[in-house]
Amino acid sequence: MVNTEIPKHYTASPSSFSGTPHLTINREVTLDLDSHNAFEGPEKLLEVWFSASSSSLPTCTAPTGLKVVPAEVWKDMLDLVNCKVLSIVESENVDAYLLSESSMFVFPHKLILKTCGTTTLLRGLPRILDIAGQLARFPHTIANPVTGNGTAASPYRVFYSRKNFLFPDRQLGPHRSWRDEVKSLDKLFLGGSAYMIGKMNGEHWYLYLTEPNTILTPPATPDRAETETKIFDLPSRAVTLDHSDDVDDGQDETLELLMTHLEEENAKQFYLDHASAVAEGRYFQRTHRAKENARRHLGTIHESNSEMLNSKGNPGVFKDDYHPQDAIDIFSNTSSENGEFTSSDDEDPFPTELTTEGHALGTVVSECSGLADVYPASKYPDARVDAYLFTPCGFSANGVIPAPQGPRATHYFTVHVTPEPQCSYASFETNVPSQQTGRETAEVVEQVVSIFKPGRFSVTLFETKPTVSTGDGDSDATDAFKAMERQSARKSARMECIRGYRRVDRIVHDLEGYELVFRFFERVDWDGPRAPRLGEVGL
Repeated sequence: MVNTEIPKHYTASPSSFSGTPHLTINREVTLDLDSHNAFEGPEKLLEVWFSASSSSLPTCTAPTGLKVVPAEVWKDMLDLVNCKVLSIVESENVDAYLLSESSMFVFPHKLILKTCGTTTLLRGLPRILDIAGQLARFPHTIANPVTGNGTAASPYRVFYSRKNFLFPDRQLGPHRSWRDEVKSLDKLFLGGSAYMIGKMNGEHWYLYLTEPNTILTPPATPDRAETETKIFDLPSRAVTLDHSDDVDDGQDETLELLMTHLEEENAKQFYLDHASAVAEGRYFQRTHRAKENARRHLGTIHESNSEMLNSKGNPGVFKDDYHPQDAIDIFSNTSSENGEFTSSDDEDPFPTELTTEGHALGTVVSECSGLADVYPASKYPDARVDAYLFTPCGFSANGVIPAPQGPRATHYFTVHVTPEPQCSYASFETNVPSQQTGRETAEVVEQVVSIFKPGRFSVTLFETKPTVSTGDGDSDATDAFKAMERQSARKSARMECIRGYRRVDRIVHDLEGYELVFRFFERVDWDGPRAPRLGEVGL
């Protein structure tokens, strides 16, 4: 018997397969989700590191670090941010939370929170510090007035960034302006630095970061000056600052693509009606193919090759009694016209999971759009993707990518899409190192861009800069340093040439321990508005 029914509670997410990271779906939240009001695609991105790496947790910390914190505690924190948990993929080294507005990733030593729309991400930061100190037992300050909760962990480093908003007047709380966001962060941390990268009257990107071993701000005084935002609007390079800390096991690389003005034909695949139609065609084709395969193996039951149909000694029908008109078509009661493809009422019913928003259609979109092929199962057999399609449109996906060489190095990627033409936007972010993929970063960029075909997009590459000591007479170290420079130059040159696009801006800045490269591209055949879709202008 060929069973083409979708099993009960099946999510169609690869994460639901046995023997893989555990998937938990919050079905109560998914009942009322609707993306009609998802107008602000550009996300707010927060990274809070409590240790330089997962292998260097302080001795007083829980063995699994932040991963010891129950999901219910994180859900309470996310209430402050105004978003809900849709599902969770749990693995040994990272837990990936798919949210109603983007994503959260919890590693033993750091937390990454990315939210879109009118979420109030920074309102959750004091609670994150409290959770890290109280439950994960990171070094903390007792009765610290910063959080108001009595316990605040001192983070190793903090990064907060975002693109300029499309609709800044609709933001809430501390997110009404970049200046308000900087003030909010300064209330928590001493020595933070704020940057604006890009054109003040064009597309730009904001960044706030702290130095290693961040110090919490003591009780504020009325006269304390706010952090000045440094503006970088020309290709420039500062002096590299030396660092020797072990950062995330020596390899921290984050690639972020922020895409606007998506080609409408490409954006259609992220609408529920379109995805459901694609799923229906695939479903009935698969059902029809399964029946045809079974028919070829079983066919019509004939008695001409046997003394009787029942060959096991039970009373049967002898071949002399066989008549061709008595042949039994095993599919005659489930198909019309001898099993030809049809979706009429007498066929297997089309599953409701493929007509409504959720994980099933999210997986269909992930596979059909090509997003599932960015980190293919052939190279990453243990990778798991948790995808969700919203009503009437909009898409989110988290990917957990264990390194082929072993479970210690587990990375992530996340994708979020707002396809409406008046505010179309898509983001792709990953920390899978280019050395691990065996591909140039530019190849990954081209593959992602081809899925959405944006009119404009920015690429931000944020990666650690290894320190090479070049002492007097140390020719080996000098040669190694020159080799690294040549490799970096080749990589940079390749990033200048994204097929089908011309680079408009390029800005390079050396931060303490990191190099940040910001590039802005425009499609060569794009005939959209020449002026950028600003919304929010620079300082």
